[in-house]
Amino acid sequence: MDLVIRGGRVVDPASGRDERADVAIAAGRIVAIGAGVAEGAAAARVIDAAGCIVAPGLVDLAARLREPGHEHEGMLESELNAAAAGGVTSLVCPPDTDPVLDEPGLVEMLKFRARKLSLCRLFPLGALTRGLRGEVLTEMAELAEAGCVGYSQAEVPVKDTLVLQRALQYAATFGHAVWLRPQDPWLGQGVAASGPVATRLGLSGVPVAAETVALHTLIELVRITGARLHLCRLSSAAGVALVRAAKAEGLPVSCDVSIHSLHLTDVDIGFFDPAFRVTPPLRQQRDRDALRAGLADGTIDALVSDHTPVDEDAKTLPFAEAEPGATGLELLLSLALRWGQGQPGHAGPGLLRALATVTCEPVRVLGDALGLLAASAGRLVEGGVADVCVFDPDAHWRVEPARLRSQGRHTPFAGYELPGRVRATVVAGHVAHLAPAAATA
Repeated sequence: MDLVIRGGRVVDPASGRDERADVAIAAGRIVAIGAGVAEGAAAARVIDAAGCIVAPGLVDLAARLREPGHEHEGMLESELNAAAAGGVTSLVCPPDTDPVLDEPGLVEMLKFRARKLSLCRLFPLGALTRGLRGEVLTEMAELAEAGCVGYSQAEVPVKDTLVLQRALQYAATFGHAVWLRPQDPWLGQGVAASGPVATRLGLSGVPVAAETVALHTLIELVRITGARLHLCRLSSAAGVALVRAAKAEGLPVSCDVSIHSLHLTDVDIGFFDPAFRVTPPLRQQRDRDALRAGLADGTIDALVSDHTPVDEDAKTLPFAEAEPGATGLELLLSLALRWGQGQPGHAGPGLLRALATVTCEPVRVLGDALGLLAASAGRLVEGGVADVCVFDPDAHWRVEPARLRSQGRHTPFAGYELPGRVRATVVAGHVAHLAPAAATA
């Protein structure tokens, strides 16, 4: 055996497994899970997981790596190191790099560089239209062969509804998924959520209608085309209700929510703190409560970091001028656990559901696009891929931006005390991250 993770509490949300057991790994696969399975067997490396939870590696559906084109905000190596430190073993990146991921060669280059680093699996989204200009469709089949798991416009909406319909028709023909953030291009031009806070601060507002108008259009196009649609980063109670109705109708729709919208509201902006300038903008408490309920009951499929590193010059500006974005890869697990635990007087959905939203549920969203990994990614199963996160659920840590591994140092959670410290991250049987406290032999 190459690696044994010994004495941990093995938790697999997909199967409901929750037991004290060892995990034996060889040739990048899990060969055995159970009490004492590694006794008497020689292992090249042992991780002592006593007092820790051994869970599937996290799968993040929204993480910008900033390379190529924006290396001053984030390098591939620094951001994948941040992913490993946060227990993330697979992530999806949008196509809004420079140049845009609209050519197979660019996708292959990015995947090759990520494989060489051996820190995290990278699944790029290809551009839905050339240059993200919303005019001419990309060669989706070629991008799929290069390794794209879906097609997206990132934050650039397609203004021409006819082009959008044709894109969904084309994607449906080949069984590809389209990933879009629902925001009307005309209504969504503000910098903060419309409401009393934005009015008091004198900030231009983004109404809930910016999301719901776009959702109505996208859901109707799904009815027409039958295309699989993933809605990125819902932000409103009204949006959750529309997605819930679409799913009840049986439409092939999935969605996610960011860690920011799940935990914060527009009140947290305070006095123009640019660290809270994120996209979509933080909304009111009733929206946050609806997002939490939607994630708990499965209306919302996955929780994402929405990792977007921003450099100092672009962030330390007046709120309306600051670049939106925040680092989040290293916070995803802890913020999922915090949501799962609930708040005083309000019970949370629990550990299994919290872990499911960042492991097996994101894998269901990706589906067959994962290829051979689809059968076991986001799970701990004998014979399955050895992507594992070992964390101490009782260890609390303070978010100190200067100590984050990401090149981006800005987060609205700076100073927060969060539960769950990652002790080890294993990707395909390779130890990608090991905290000093994790004893090894």
